[in-house]
Amino acid sequence: MRFTTAVAACLSILAHGVASEAAPSSKLTLPVTFKPPQVFKNTNAVHLISLEKSYAKETINVVVENVSPKPQQDYYVPFTSSRLAHVGGFEVKDKKNDAVVGFEVDAVEFDPKSDIQYFRIRFPSPLASKAQQTLGISFYVLDSLKPLPATIDQSDKQYLAYDLSAYYHSAYPTLKQKTEVKASGNDVTEYTKVSAGEKEFPTKQGARLTYGPFDTEVPAGATSPVRVRYEFTHPVVYFAELERDIEVSHWGGNIAFEERYTMYNHGANLSSLFNRVKWAQQQYFNPQTFALKELKFPLKGGSEDAYFTDVIGNVSTSRFRSTSREALLEIKPRYPVFGGWKYPFTVGWNAAAKNFLKRAGGDTYVLSVPFLEGPKLGEGAQYEMTQVRVLLPEGSENVKFFTRIPGSSITSSVVDLQKTYLDTVGRTVLTIKARNLVDDFRGRELVISYEYSFFDSLRKPLVIFASTLSVFVGIWAISQIDVKFSTK
Repeated sequence: MRFTTAVAACLSILAHGVASEAAPSSKLTLPVTFKPPQVFKNTNAVHLISLEKSYAKETINVVVENVSPKPQQDYYVPFTSSRLAHVGGFEVKDKKNDAVVGFEVDAVEFDPKSDIQYFRIRFPSPLASKAQQTLGISFYVLDSLKPLPATIDQSDKQYLAYDLSAYYHSAYPTLKQKTEVKASGNDVTEYTKVSAGEKEFPTKQGARLTYGPFDTEVPAGATSPVRVRYEFTHPVVYFAELERDIEVSHWGGNIAFEERYTMYNHGANLSSLFNRVKWAQQQYFNPQTFALKELKFPLKGGSEDAYFTDVIGNVSTSRFRSTSREALLEIKPRYPVFGGWKYPFTVGWNAAAKNFLKRAGGDTYVLSVPFLEGPKLGEGAQYEMTQVRVLLPEGSENVKFFTRIPGSSITSSVVDLQKTYLDTVGRTVLTIKARNLVDDFRGRELVISYEYSFFDSLRKPLVIFASTLSVFVGIWAISQIDVKFSTK
């Protein structure tokens, strides 16, 4: 019942063209001399930075006021070009009213000589003069936590460092603000101190550092560099590439999933050779470690035929449990993955199509699958490049899709044809590429609608029948040829 309701809602979304949210964010090309018009001021800003996982999450809650005499709609958020390359999942919402939707996010392109680049936020409607808008801006910064020191012994503690600004880096002046940093534990060994008048920041409470509040106006573009160093007792899991294939079969009533990972641990490297005896002794006491020992993949209930392979072949150190309500695939790499080490591997499984595919009337079908699944880790996982390929049945037409993955992270979407076994025209393939995603997006749906007629459903059986008949006819025809030598 819930699935049917969700399908109806998704059909309504697709019918009204909201699928454009899943398209890549538009690119605005502006000259290197561009400066955002000073038509806004930030009356109050709270900058929250979470370092609890293997990536940084930043949230900015800011009250924006239009100080120009005319209504304004475009608000700019600046980043350095080096930092922007690692930013992903950029989302904006109305902090006070979740019912307000329609914030458009565009990446602004500049002359390469410019070190400052921007995301442009377009309000759903122009903000009147003297009016205020409360924005909730959130994004992730991947591959930004650096091990310090970079090399450690196998049994040493691992420390990470993160560089930030005690001030909210804004394109507009800010009247009042504060910045809060939350580490993964209380062992925060080093942090930069900042003076504001007679006060010195930050104030420390456990794993939380607070810079501010700063009650004096901070001009546009101002920053105050800060470094925080803290202990991190987990691996820094980084997937440089994920290729996720979803193959839909109407006749087989099956959906086949396969995911190919290129995984790294971006934590501290080992200062000496790996000692397996020492590792085995440590594991007897089961201490916390910065090496990756295992991965757990929660799957849809009823999943079956799970497998786990790497570049050598099948890996037997895996465990798969499945019931009608839930399924779990647990895998262990051939070796513990320490900092700087690489481990490429592949996982796959099958699932009943009825759990993901519904007929919406006539020749229209709706497929609803997670855009991103992957392992569920307490320390989190980050994905640099993600490619999702959905292979629809041969003859599928009028393909539309919608996903709640932020449009700023999706780089391209293409519908093409690919020939597989016994195909005539080829299967319809939707390919979506995204960058800088994190495991916080696990479970966000990819909804695809397409048309698949009754004639198209008969195409494959007819091809198989015709091929089989051709083989028998060919064998019969060959058997009628007289190849004996004449005695005359």
